[in-house]
Amino acid sequence: MVGPNARKGAQLKKVLTTTDLVLLGLGAMVGTGIFVVTGLGAERAGPALALSFLLAAAACALAALCYSEFASMIPVAGSGYTYSYATLGEIAAWVVGWSLIAEYGLASAAVSVGWSGYFQSLLGGLGIHLPAMLTSAPGINANGEQTLFNLPACLVMLFITTILSLGIRESKRFNNLLVLIKVAVVLMVVIVGVWYVKPENLTPFMPFGVSGIVSGAALAFFAFIGFDAVSSSAEEVSDPQRSLPVGLLGSLAICAVLYASVALVSTGIVPFAQFVGVDDPIALVISRTGVTWLFYLVNIAAILGMLTVILVMTYGLTRLVFAMSRDGLLPPVLSKVNDRQIPVTSTWGLGILAALIAGIVPLGTLAELINMGTLMAFILMSVAVPVLRLRRPDIKRSFSMPMPFVLGPLSVLICLILAFSLAWLTWVAFIIWMLVGLLFYFTYSQRHARTENLE
Repeated sequence: MVGPNARKGAQLKKVLTTTDLVLLGLGAMVGTGIFVVTGLGAERAGPALALSFLLAAAACALAALCYSEFASMIPVAGSGYTYSYATLGEIAAWVVGWSLIAEYGLASAAVSVGWSGYFQSLLGGLGIHLPAMLTSAPGINANGEQTLFNLPACLVMLFITTILSLGIRESKRFNNLLVLIKVAVVLMVVIVGVWYVKPENLTPFMPFGVSGIVSGAALAFFAFIGFDAVSSSAEEVSDPQRSLPVGLLGSLAICAVLYASVALVSTGIVPFAQFVGVDDPIALVISRTGVTWLFYLVNIAAILGMLTVILVMTYGLTRLVFAMSRDGLLPPVLSKVNDRQIPVTSTWGLGILAALIAGIVPLGTLAELINMGTLMAFILMSVAVPVLRLRRPDIKRSFSMPMPFVLGPLSVLICLILAFSLAWLTWVAFIIWMLVGLLFYFTYSQRHARTENLE
């Protein structure tokens, strides 16, 4: 089932092209992962981190095939929520939507906190220091100083919200420019860094064996979170049947190659054991080369890169909430659009909420739910494709997932393996989040939802 307002209610303007979608995907993925996960993953997998990135990308690719088939059939806002509604029913759709709200919302806040750290580091290099109480969430920092609020994280979240409220055309221009800059810098890191690689640092290549590669992949999975936000743009794409599959799979493939290349160069320059406790691994790698101009360029690229991650994740969140509201599962005010066809009420409401969360909640706490919410959505999406093939084989599919009855279950299996590799506290937090969501569903959403058959 798909909510009736997906066709009859508020509509969004179609302005996105295939290139825009690829750049949106890169905007979501090339950022926190490449500038942070590279170091953390090297601790688990050693030089074989490159294989961990490729394994994580393969797991995401299976989910991307599912998203691509649905996106080509149901070109409306909402991503996995809308697709689950069309195949598995209202409750499953609510579970996916609620899971994705956790992914997109908390990721926006978490990356804002990460951005704040890089920004303060850059300011520190220029001799500028903010008052300690405005540098982090409530607590005591490493210097023993009292902190009360992360002002930079809050302000950057509000800045991105302002960009999104101007319209999708303006947002895509902002994203496209920054993506081109940061991808150019990442390529420069690889091209320059390869001349400083020491073969002895890559031996042994798999110091922790296959288990190290799998462990690294479970962590590296975080680096690819956000590609699914591209499918949230379906209703604003000029030619969704052709462009969405290319945007999803194309951006994922490019990102996988970039990550694997950076991992090989990084562990070839710096012995993997030396990444322990390093928050800015790429900056460390470049500092070892002695190329000063590239060192500063990498720090600037990290800040710019995180901006696009925040933008795409927040964009995905607003379009998801828009679709759920339009279907009656969330209050109707969240699906109202202005004269420029922008859901401005939900954009500002969600943006302000994320800004407050970024200001007062520590990064470690924010990260608890992100991976789990994504994996839950991927699992249900992987089930939905073969289910719809059985229920409605007659529906025209502009893009068809190959071997759905093999790759669908395989995707579920891989996602479960990754989910069970997460800490038990993550499971507890996720269960609490889902219980809150189900309480809201049975007290509000179920009574206000409206459905119609998928055509």
